[in-house]
Amino acid sequence: MAFHGLPVVSTEKLNSDKIVETPMFQELNNDQRREKVNSDQRFAAWRDAKARAESYRGSLVWQEVKGEQYLVRSHYDASGNRRQKSEGRRSPEMERKKADWERARVEAKDRFKSMREVMIRQAAINRAVKLGRVPLVGARIIRSLDEAGLLGNGIRIVGTNAIYAYEAVAGVMVDPDITTTLDIDLLLDARVSLRMVASEDVPERALIELLRKVDKTFERASQTFRAVNSEGYLVDLIKPQRNPPWQNERVQIGDAEDELAAVPINGLVWLENAPPFEAIAIDEKGAPVRIVTSDPRVFAAHKLWMSRQSDRDPTKRRRDTAQASAVAKIVSRYLQYLPFDSSDMRMLPRDVFEVAKPLFDGDEGENA
Repeated sequence: MAFHGLPVVSTEKLNSDKIVETPMFQELNNDQRREKVNSDQRFAAWRDAKARAESYRGSLVWQEVKGEQYLVRSHYDASGNRRQKSEGRRSPEMERKKADWERARVEAKDRFKSMREVMIRQAAINRAVKLGRVPLVGARIIRSLDEAGLLGNGIRIVGTNAIYAYEAVAGVMVDPDITTTLDIDLLLDARVSLRMVASEDVPERALIELLRKVDKTFERASQTFRAVNSEGYLVDLIKPQRNPPWQNERVQIGDAEDELAAVPINGLVWLENAPPFEAIAIDEKGAPVRIVTSDPRVFAAHKLWMSRQSDRDPTKRRRDTAQASAVAKIVSRYLQYLPFDSSDMRMLPRDVFEVAKPLFDGDEGENA
């Protein structure tokens, strides 16, 4: 990808005699900034229109009961159960109510259709100015979680894909060498009571079925916390390692026979306890995608801690270091309302906090 705007570099010491500068991220140019703002505003309007149109799902009809007609509202709740409610006996007032409801329903559907066309045009513009970032499969999975009511309500996006949220808020693009990924990590917060919104497209309320809605080739792997599609894209369901480790808590979202079971991993409790961080990123085809992840300060500290684990693959450790450094620089330069101080970072162990603190002290690229 061609970078535009002001480069931010990191100095990397290759040996005792030579230091090289490597680009970490680039600021958006003027055209990109303008269209990112336009995209965010139109996406917010689209979401409002979608919510309003969905509020008119179901029907409002006359039903006869013991010789009397009643206005009855029928709809399906979040659990997929059909609900009916009588609005009252037929009268001029009830007839006006039915007419007003039907008129408002048509207006809401028309508004949503109009905003959908606006978003299609905006996506084309976003592609033209090269704003697309989030890999398409990952973006579709995140949207599916959002539509099911799980995103930010029991599930957070962590790992490499979280960087797209941080860069979107900062108005930069991180070097693809740091962000390119063929997997997505979903952090399960077992403390939250999960309720997946029912959908006609998902026959069973389970994560594996949501994934199959995105791509029918997704199957649970031999590692039961992982799903993989026909192109090798991986989805991992992960959760914090508890103390004691045998603590009884939720490991699955649904009850499907081949549902994913979250694997406990040490250190994730910091991301679980971190403040949520929400952003609107842009996928590879130019469409906005809402991402809910964990605070970028905790992300950077966690990545740096991972890079120092002796049992971690050396290649992954170097990538962890690069990601920690890039996100810390985004925070210190662009997200200065998020200081790296002990009062905000109480979820981190003291030694993890102290080791990460130098990442946020100053900006090596400032004077490069």
